[in-house]
Amino acid sequence: MTKLKPSKGAPYARILGVGGYRPTRVVPNEVILETIDSSDEWIRSRSGIETRHWANDEETVAAMSIEASGKAIADAGISAAQIGGVIVSTVSHFKQTPAVATEIADKLGTNKAAAFDISAGCAGFGYALTLAKGMIVEGSAEYVLVIGVERLSDLTDLEDRATAFLFGDGAGAVIVGPSQEPAIGPTVWGSEGDKSETIKQTVPWTDYRTGEVDKFPAITQEGQAVFRWAVFEMAKVAQQALDAAGITPDDLDVFIPHQANERIIDSMVKTLKLPEHVTVARDVRTTGNTSAASIPLAMERLLATGKAKSGDTALVIGFGAGLVYAATVVTLP
Repeated sequence: MTKLKPSKGAPYARILGVGGYRPTRVVPNEVILETIDSSDEWIRSRSGIETRHWANDEETVAAMSIEASGKAIADAGISAAQIGGVIVSTVSHFKQTPAVATEIADKLGTNKAAAFDISAGCAGFGYALTLAKGMIVEGSAEYVLVIGVERLSDLTDLEDRATAFLFGDGAGAVIVGPSQEPAIGPTVWGSEGDKSETIKQTVPWTDYRTGEVDKFPAITQEGQAVFRWAVFEMAKVAQQALDAAGITPDDLDVFIPHQANERIIDSMVKTLKLPEHVTVARDVRTTGNTSAASIPLAMERLLATGKAKSGDTALVIGFGAGLVYAATVVTLP
């Protein structure tokens, strides 16, 4: 039997830097109310959302990613040439191939970094972070850039009363690198494909291409079913991530759940019995649901505003279309 060399990776991995980009256009609920029969009070009470950001023509998936990544690289104190991998999680890059990660890797000035996209919906950041951790520990890269980015305004049906107010655009990025101590805990992740119809694209692209439908595909969801699943099942997953990391809610400093809905966040906080000292991300109020971008964007804002600090212990959990989920405990950069 051929003996393979042992990997020369780091013993552990950690998040070294974070960056975010929000489009310049801020869209209040009043704009959404132009196309649906609702009210500002109803939207706020159902979701907590007051405003969201929508990208212009120049704020492409790649452009927003490059802006967020530049900030993360600077925050980590490394150069782009040191990055050995670029992982982009998105569902709103409309070129099937090539992966947008390859364009980003080139424009940032990496040295031919491995680059690929993944599609894991609102759990995408957790999936990509786990892959990056494996690359660091395995030794295939010293530093990995993880990006969550979405232009969900392109996939929003503004006449759908259930979803028109939910989605926003933006990009969040982190640099993952070597560590001499544990700083990214075990990931608790999975999928429940039997519930895939609860969040989905309305029709396949091919139906639009062939003219079977004349309305551009959009994201739709069964709101009550998604809410019940997130509230009752994701709190269990979050607790499993705490158990896997060997800590309790009392050991946490920060909770950064996917920014889908403030009612879901409130319910998870209550179910997990988080102590009052735990800072809870509520970026959804002004950013909306940005899917794969929501966790790194919320992380960046907490650190930028001083509501969280370097070295804090944070529980992060993403969940969404698939239905998929991923939760882990991290040390903040």
